[in-house]
Amino acid sequence: MQELNVGLIGGGFMGKAHSLAYAAMPMFFWPAPAMPVRKVLAEANDELASTAAKRFGFERSTSNWREIIDDPEIHVVDIATPNNLHAEVAIAAAKAGKHIICEKPLSSTTGDAKAMYEAVKDAGIVHMVAFNYRRTPAVALAKKYIEEGAIGKILSFRGTYLQDWSADPDSPLSWRFQKSIAGSGTLGDIGTHVIDMARYLAGEISEVNAIMRTWIPERPVQSGGADLLGTSKGGGGPRAAVDVDDEVITMLKFQNGAIGSVEATRNAYGRNNFITLEIHGTEGSIYFNYERRDELQVCFASDEGDRRGFRTVYTGPAHPYGAGLWPIPALGIGYGETKIIEAYDFFKAIAEGGTVSPNFADGYQIALIDDAIVESAETGAWVAVESIQG
Repeated sequence: MQELNVGLIGGGFMGKAHSLAYAAMPMFFWPAPAMPVRKVLAEANDELASTAAKRFGFERSTSNWREIIDDPEIHVVDIATPNNLHAEVAIAAAKAGKHIICEKPLSSTTGDAKAMYEAVKDAGIVHMVAFNYRRTPAVALAKKYIEEGAIGKILSFRGTYLQDWSADPDSPLSWRFQKSIAGSGTLGDIGTHVIDMARYLAGEISEVNAIMRTWIPERPVQSGGADLLGTSKGGGGPRAAVDVDDEVITMLKFQNGAIGSVEATRNAYGRNNFITLEIHGTEGSIYFNYERRDELQVCFASDEGDRRGFRTVYTGPAHPYGAGLWPIPALGIGYGETKIIEAYDFFKAIAEGGTVSPNFADGYQIALIDDAIVESAETGAWVAVESIQG
């Protein structure tokens, strides 16, 4: 079985999630398409790198990410850094012929996203952007139903991503609140996940009409090097400006004639990771709530009138990815499993010489959608979405 050496850049929350996936993927999907070898981890300094490498099971560490790019033994570069660092690393990795998985959003600017897309296209390597929520088995099952025609022609899509981790104005100024690092706020951080699933399930987006708001204009400056994700009090120290959005709501038009909406906020008290999708078609409807991620709600127009309504399908071995996960439906799918499935599809594409989605083309297209949303929020008008297909 082929072994593929991984160089991970970034030892924070996403580094932990990716490392778990590399360790567990062969346990779930056996025989594995390839064996990930956790070879080297890069962080901002030697101490952070050494600690993260020991914690996440990597053979060695470095404080210079370019050592990973220059290492001929490394086959896969995993980018789990803040958004503004994605482009430089990815372009260098592509030029070195490394396969790349990059956390979302693809980059902090559309120009960088375009450059990243062109670099991987020229290099001919396998590339993936880590919109892992679409790999929840219930979402993949919804895709299966749609492709089979079970709900007919899609008429409308409604998606939300609601959180409350930044609703407290005294939570620290994470890098996610700073445009120079993140590129955008709620739109890029969580809204892109729902936009990705809208494209995946309902089709390509052609026009948008949006409202964006920043509810908390300044926050306490964060102390220490670790990003606190706004989960603790900032104290009584100095405060600095927030220059990204806290909330976005946008109407959508799809190329296939469907209509829809997306709402995303990090200021919704009582909502934790509330990702919902509702899709209506001429022959039925689908509803999904990530906080109940083993369940897919479906209603088919062909049901008799005296029993028509949403039924619950609990995902398990009979459903997408089910054979590799747990042997009993509704036994429990978590965030980690979506990353394990993501790793499986990524390494399968490398081993078989194929492609995987979402990839950098998808990431670049979502950046163009984000640009249209921002422009619409500024002008109040419908804005057409530029397509990378021309």
